[in-house]
Amino acid sequence: MKKYFHHLIEFLVITFATAEIGICIFFFLAPSTVSIGSLSSLALILEHFIPLPMSSIAMILNIILLIVGFIFIGTGFGIKTIYTSLLLPIVIAGCEKLFPNQGSIMGDPFLDMLVYIFVVNIGVAILFNHNASSGGLDIIAKILNKYFHMDLGQAVAACGYIVAAMSVLLYEPRIVILSFLGTYLCGIILDHFIFGWNMKKRVCIISEKQEEIRQFILTQIHSGATVYQVTGAFNSEPRTEIITIVDKHEYLKLISFIEKTDKNAFVTIYNVNKIIYKPSYK
Repeated sequence: MKKYFHHLIEFLVITFATAEIGICIFFFLAPSTVSIGSLSSLALILEHFIPLPMSSIAMILNIILLIVGFIFIGTGFGIKTIYTSLLLPIVIAGCEKLFPNQGSIMGDPFLDMLVYIFVVNIGVAILFNHNASSGGLDIIAKILNKYFHMDLGQAVAACGYIVAAMSVLLYEPRIVILSFLGTYLCGIILDHFIFGWNMKKRVCIISEKQEEIRQFILTQIHSGATVYQVTGAFNSEPRTEIITIVDKHEYLKLISFIEKTDKNAFVTIYNVNKIIYKPSYK
């Protein structure tokens, strides 16, 4: 029962994220004419050369890229992305029917671009964190991430610069510059959202109360820890260092406990973006 409930929640989250992306594309990206690197931007450009609406062009391109995704990424990613790739053009098509001739909400391409970048990347980050994507160039970015170990934000930006460059064919220099700027910001903000949600802290502790701290880590926040024997460079005295990796909630508990237990503890803290867990290491 839990498994089905988990799948239902995941389905609802993915649906919400995809709908958010589609609405954001229609109300902010399309009116701005800024070609921020995405398949939707590519569809907007091709709409000037192909007698089809943007939603139909996006659907055709998504189907082609889905085949590529199945080949290089696998069915786990592909099944979810089939759903999002089909849903996204449907959401955009629905907006086209409900709001024909929709103009810019913000009244300025730059403001439209900023709103689009921040809002759409929330949805894209949600999808990536559920091993899915909105389809399109995100599939290419996921392939680059898997096989060339590029950060997802950098991979999305690399694909996006190609689309942004195509805006030279249609738009004035101001829009072209905004297209490149928007694509660059998109990559940075996407990485921020992805790593911000997954960010953990590596906490290194040297303390006279090391046993109390170790027991707190193991029994109260239920995290693992590694203990090292270290030597101080100044007086060559042997000390014990505890290293643990915790999430944000656990980090606050741990720091609070250390401050109460040993005000003279020496603590260093690092941000951790990714953990590769091997079951044999405990």
